[in-house]
Amino acid sequence: MSSYFADLTSPQVAELLSGRRIPVLLLPIGAVEPHGPHAPLATDQIISVGMCERAVMDLADDEQVRVLILPPLPYGVTRYASAFPGAVPVGESTLQAMVVDICAGLIAQGLRWIVLVNNHFEPEHVTTLRRAVETVRTEHGTRVGHLDLVRRRNAVRLTEEFQSGSCHAGRYETSLVLVERPELVDTRRARELPPVPVDMPAAMSRGKTDFAAMGMAQAYCGAPAEATASEGATTFDTLAGMLVETIRDLTQEGQG
Repeated sequence: MSSYFADLTSPQVAELLSGRRIPVLLLPIGAVEPHGPHAPLATDQIISVGMCERAVMDLADDEQVRVLILPPLPYGVTRYASAFPGAVPVGESTLQAMVVDICAGLIAQGLRWIVLVNNHFEPEHVTTLRRAVETVRTEHGTRVGHLDLVRRRNAVRLTEEFQSGSCHAGRYETSLVLVERPELVDTRRARELPPVPVDMPAAMSRGKTDFAAMGMAQAYCGAPAEATASEGATTFDTLAGMLVETIRDLTQEGQG
């Protein structure tokens, strides 16, 4: 079988439901928004899908779980980059309804092991996903997994730039895209970009709600010129490991 849920036929889905391995479905989530003058609008989705693909490979021969990737949800709550061309936002209610409805439709046919995999960290977007997870739990009696990377216990396992909060289209994200879709990175432009240190969480707490007001004149912060595929590969290993742990926690809890 393919690793992508939507590649399967209906009879193959029936086989998943009747098989001995627990079918776990990963929902990659991102946003369409500017990532500096050097990285693609789809950066967040690219990272989410890359994580999922690696977790699937890591668990390919696992005897307990069969992991599949759902079609990505590419649109997110994104307003901070609205001063730059390319942002395609959806509202909180739209995103929440989409996530809840997708989960509900899967749960109704017995596919209740679902994990949200998100790499767009605008606060309103993250809050909406957390609310969607809670809505699924209360309305459908099912716990959805959610690898919430901005939770401190997860963030401390990632790079120094990520932890600094100065990582929108900087070294952290650009390194990851260099691994997954290097042809989409304007490396010449990236090498020319000076570091832009911006503690985004701190700026947000001071009421800054757009990149321009935070001092991100080219829709990036951090140090994209320092990005390397080597760092990206190491970071992907860490992210995939965290996702595997999330899958294990979800399925073991359900069996307990």
